[in-house]
Order: sequence, then C-alpha cells, then structure tokens
Amino acid sequence: MNASRSTTVAMTDDQQPSMAVVDLIAQVDGIDPLDLEPLYHAVDPEHLDTLCTSSAGFSTLEFVYADHTVTVERSDDGLEISLEPVTIGGDSSHGVADSGPSA
Repeated sequence: MNASRSTTVAMTDDQQPSMAVVDLIAQVDGIDPLDLEPLYHAVDPEHLDTLCTSSAGFSTLEFVYADHTVTVERSDDGLEISLEPVTIGGDSSHGVADSGPSA
C-alpha cells in the first residue's frame, strides 16, 4: 500500500464524491469496494455529496474511514481526494484530550 494516494474528481464527472472515496480506498488497498465497511459508518454519504457539490463555502473536509484519513478539498479542477494511513500515537493522530481525573 502506498503511504499517500490522491485523485481528482472534476465537478462535471458523473461519479459522486462519496463513491470516489470508496473507489479510491478499494484501489489503494487492492480490494473490492463491496468488501469495505459502509461509508456511513464514518460520514453520511448524502451529506458528503451535497456539501462537496454545493457552492456554500466548502473548502476542506477530513474524516477517518477504513484505516485512512480522507481529506476532500475543493480545487480549481473540482475536488481533490487524498488518503493518508491512520497512525496511532503519531503527530497526526486524533483523539480526545485528557481533561484530568473525573469525579
């Protein structure tokens, strides 16, 4: 698997951003898209498609799906979808900050 993989989805393409995410991860991981967990476990696909295809000020969206950090960014040519492997304990890991002992 590549450490990073990206593709560009043009706004005029018939493929929805949600399907582009699933297809890209399946391609990078070398598996059938149907073998991935449903995208809605990570993000609502309809909201993703609506947000990415609207002109309502969208610029960047990031979420974790299928052991990848997925970044969707608006570009001059449409949308750029980038993948990074999820790392545990690295500088780019996400989690809940410790607020101290609970009562």
